Amino acid sequence: MRPFRQKEWLLSLLVGSLFLWLIFLGNSPLRDWDEGTVAQVAREIWRAPVGSMRWLYPTLGGEPYHNKPPLIHLLIAWTYSIGGVNEWTTRLPGAVLTALGVPLLYLVGRLLFNQSLPALFAALVYLTMLPVVRHGRLAMLDGTTITFFLLSLFCLLKVRHNQRYALGIGFCFGLITLTKGMIVLLLGGIIYLFIILNRQSSLLISPYLWVGMLLGNTPAIAWYAAQWQHYGASFLQVNLQAQTFARLVQPVEGHSAPSWYYLIELLKYGFPWLLFLPGGFYLAWKKRQTTWGCLIIIGTIIYLGAISLMRTKLPWYIMPVYPFLALAIGAELNEVWQKRHFIAPICAVLLAVIAIAGLGGGVYFVTANPQPVLIVMSIVLTISMGIVAWLIKQRDRYFIPVLFTGMYLVLALLMSSESWIWELNEAFAVKPVATLIRKHVSPGTTIYTSFAYSRPSLDFYCDCKVIPQTLPNLQRMWSNKSYLLLDNASLQKINLLGSKSLGTAEDFTLILPEIN
Repeated sequence: MRPFRQKEWLLSLLVGSLFLWLIFLGNSPLRDWDEGTVAQVAREIWRAPVGSMRWLYPTLGGEPYHNKPPLIHLLIAWTYSIGGVNEWTTRLPGAVLTALGVPLLYLVGRLLFNQSLPALFAALVYLTMLPVVRHGRLAMLDGTTITFFLLSLFCLLKVRHNQRYALGIGFCFGLITLTKGMIVLLLGGIIYLFIILNRQSSLLISPYLWVGMLLGNTPAIAWYAAQWQHYGASFLQVNLQAQTFARLVQPVEGHSAPSWYYLIELLKYGFPWLLFLPGGFYLAWKKRQTTWGCLIIIGTIIYLGAISLMRTKLPWYIMPVYPFLALAIGAELNEVWQKRHFIAPICAVLLAVIAIAGLGGGVYFVTANPQPVLIVMSIVLTISMGIVAWLIKQRDRYFIPVLFTGMYLVLALLMSSESWIWELNEAFAVKPVATLIRKHVSPGTTIYTSFAYSRPSLDFYCDCKVIPQTLPNLQRMWSNKSYLLLDNASLQKINLLGSKSLGTAEDFTLILPEIN
């Protein structure tokens, strides 16, 4: 059989990634925090009357929304106008854009390695990384940001063949800014340092680059200028200070962690690809004079170092480092395939441990939490990792396609289940509570709750603003004829004589204000 051509690989990667990112995309409720917030902002844009300029000045609960620029929110509002407001349409734009990063990484790899195989391996690693798939399916901004960054790298590498591609770098920077704001400074800094160390300094005086920067960033600059002109200093204080630069020096909203936090994140969710990462980095360091080695070393060290030094730590901040890791692992797997340079036997042992863990997961899902899809997933994980461990022990390079196939099937089964957003189990289910509220309360009403913190997903589903309060404040809100949403323990402690219960859901009771 003849080998695949580049266009056939691109099409296969595109179809495979779209399937994995879109399968059962709407089978789970929206997650706190970002998903609920993004969805609510998008819905308010969609609902706004023509001529209201809500697309330019977005709101959250009727108040100005200064956190992030509205590119993704606008795309979601557009999908709402076509397919209605639901989980699938909320997640669709980000999922599609993130999935496009897989064939893009293949194209970037082709330009970096000047070979198809390491580029293909890198794209397949990226396709089968659990954090990339899971976060890319959520209505968040990180997957889209990565895709625009990969597109800027593609344009940068194509400049060697055609100077006009430098125009695309500037447009990609503008898209990154309109998606996630000032992260463009960090990602742009990585590209700038790569240009210098890769001896492409002449690009910095290219008129195509600066015209692209001017035209591409004009919409982003215009948006920031419009916000400043409309809201004044309050916008700068919230967007640039509180939500951007303050995260560098202080833990915003209590999200603090030690500097090694992201290394732990890699250890938690990086398997099995983490096993090949040391060899990939060693290879990149040996080849640091090459274009691909230089980019992997610069991108990984600068980005991982920057987010590790930030005082605010959130799991999804690590996302943009995964393309660099995928490139390093792809290079290592290519060495194994081409030169039969096999990894240490300890990797076979660790993969066997993963297979045993899959078997244990299958037993758990059969006994404690019966879910047929997860049972099948555990079986596939056990069988595939067991075969891979055996093939590595036999020094058979065909462990690589078996590993890719096994990981793809495992992720497809996980995304087909209702457990791919496991954070939903951290607190009460919002949809039953939201249904209770919508049944009795008009949209836009403020409700006060005894729950410890606000939940944007609950606000989105009930179309009201649910604000947490202490018990003394709840008693005061009750005297002011406000709706209360109380858990059972608080309901027994607070004195609400003459109150009327409107119903109960998830151990929460909705209380009707006292009417004299």
